[in-house]
This record gives sequence, C-alpha cells and structure tokens, in this order.
Amino acid sequence: MNTLRTAMLLAAMTALFMGVGFLIGGTGGMMIALLIAAGTNLFSYWNADKMVLSMNRAVEVDEGNAPEYYAIVQTMAKQAGLPMPKTYLIDNPQPNAFATGRNPQNAAVAASTGLLQALTPEEVAAVMAHELAHVQHRDTLTMTIVATFAGAISMLGNFAFFFGGNRENNPFGIVGVLVAMIVAPFAAMVVQMAVSRTREYEADRRGAEICGHPLWLASALDKIARGAERIRNPDAERNPATAHLFIINPLSGERMDSLFSTHPSTDNRIAALQAMAQQMGGSETQAQRQTPAPPRQADEQRPSGPWDQAARPKQPAEPAKPKSNPWGRNPTGPKGRWS
Repeated sequence: MNTLRTAMLLAAMTALFMGVGFLIGGTGGMMIALLIAAGTNLFSYWNADKMVLSMNRAVEVDEGNAPEYYAIVQTMAKQAGLPMPKTYLIDNPQPNAFATGRNPQNAAVAASTGLLQALTPEEVAAVMAHELAHVQHRDTLTMTIVATFAGAISMLGNFAFFFGGNRENNPFGIVGVLVAMIVAPFAAMVVQMAVSRTREYEADRRGAEICGHPLWLASALDKIARGAERIRNPDAERNPATAHLFIINPLSGERMDSLFSTHPSTDNRIAALQAMAQQMGGSETQAQRQTPAPPRQADEQRPSGPWDQAARPKQPAEPAKPKSNPWGRNPTGPKGRWS
C-alpha cells in the first residue's frame, strides 16, 4: 500500500510539473518538464534525504560525541523494532526535529540543539518515537520526495516569467506565464499539506505507543510549539518546501488548523494524546502521572531537564563544571561544528 501510495504521489507531482511546463512553454516546455521530472524522481529517491539534512546543516553524531541523545534514539528504535537510524544534530535554537530517508534501513533522525535544551529526557524520547513512527510508516520517503518536488515546482513557477515570454512556444502567452507563476507554488503547497497533516496524527499515535506515555509527547508538542512561535528558524525560512517534515511547523505564522497550514493544530494533537492517555489509564505508571499537563504550564512550574539548567533566569548561574551537555561534549574540551 505504501509503495502504491508513493507511486501515485510521484505520478501526480510529475503531472503537475508537466502542466506547469506546458503553461510556460507549450508542448516543448511540457517535454522538457517531463525530463526534469524524471530526473527529479531518481534524484529524490536516492539523494533527497541528504539534501534535506544539508539544507538544515545537520551534523551526524554517535555514542562517542552525543551519548545521551544517541542512547535515547537507540532505545526508541529498539522499542519500535526498527534498525538504528543515523542520528543528526542541528545547531539551531528553535526546538524541532524531523526524520528522513527512503526506508527504515536508510533512515535518519535529526533534532535541534534547542530541542535538547528545552525538553526533558522523557520528552526527547517521545519526540524521537514520533519521528521513528514516520520511519516505520514509510512516510519519510514520501514526505522527502514531496519536499524536493515542491521546491522544484515553486522555483519553476518563480522563473516562469523569464522562460515563458516566447509566444511561438507558449500558446497561452503571458496569461499562461502568470497562471504558472501563481498556481504552481500554490498547487505544490496544497500537495504538501495533503501529505503531511493526516500523517502527523498517525505518527503521534504510534509514537505514543512506542514510548508508552502519550503525555510525554503531549508535553513535548506544547513546548516545541511555543518555542517555534518565539524563535525563528532561518534555514527553514530559506527552504519552506521542507517545513512539513518537522514535528511542528518551523516557519513563522501558520500555527492554526486551517486550510493553509502544513501541520494540524497543536492543541488538537495534544487533545488527541490526552484522550489516548485516558484510554490507557488502567496501565498508567507513576512516572506518567507525575508528568505535568502540557497546556501552558510545563515550562513555568519546573526545570525542563538536565539540558536546560541555564534557561531559568531566576536562579543564579552556577560555576561551570566539566560535565556532559546535551550532545555529550565536555565543555572544557575541543569544540565541534555545532559548539
């Protein structure tokens, strides 16, 4: 079913690409667009994950330089019954995360430094479980291909004016060029939204099952959403076609559950997880009962975790000690690319 769904998506995106090419350059433009689409399909399958990671300047880490973070991913992958994915860290203060890769054997998960600083280890585990749920559902290939195609279609629409001025090749003239400029980016955005929104709910549900605590993920979503509202993500702003890959929309604005949002409402997702926790109430553990209710309370009532001691302004800063930070580096030792 997932293979068929991916094939249908590829066909739809190729047809859209060809339609834009026809509007810009007639039959010749459509054939050129077909060739470009075929090349994009092949490139997306083999290299789109690497491109997305590069766009976000993600650095691969392991148990040597990120023991705590790596151990969390390893534990969640084991509980999900998945191979250990490649683990990446993004030097970005906005709390967020995403997964990519064409299949579970070639998957990768990435978290920002802001996420590790803002969340407790339990909440980080829930976020990683959510991303691994995308891997398990084979969403990562589809969503990464959509990101590549959406970027290509939007770029083609933006450059339509320069490519489509020749009336001999373009039967629609300037009207076709204007339609391509307006409709192409909008159509690509609609496809992104259609792919992303329903899959987030499914990944939330499966992620809660993997980590065993729906309220951990609910609390994490609340913190990430509020952090994303306050902190801009320049890399995501430069590459908006990849926004639907993240657990929470990394772009400024578009936080509501509307037609033009790449993600469902965070409040709706939290409510669904809270309902799931109530259904699991008979097996709820003491650790889960101690997790605070996520809506608008978690950050004000207690520290966010061992990675966030410096984030509480009311407490005096302690003298620096040579201990591990989120990615396991000794702060007195040599600096890494993300330091």
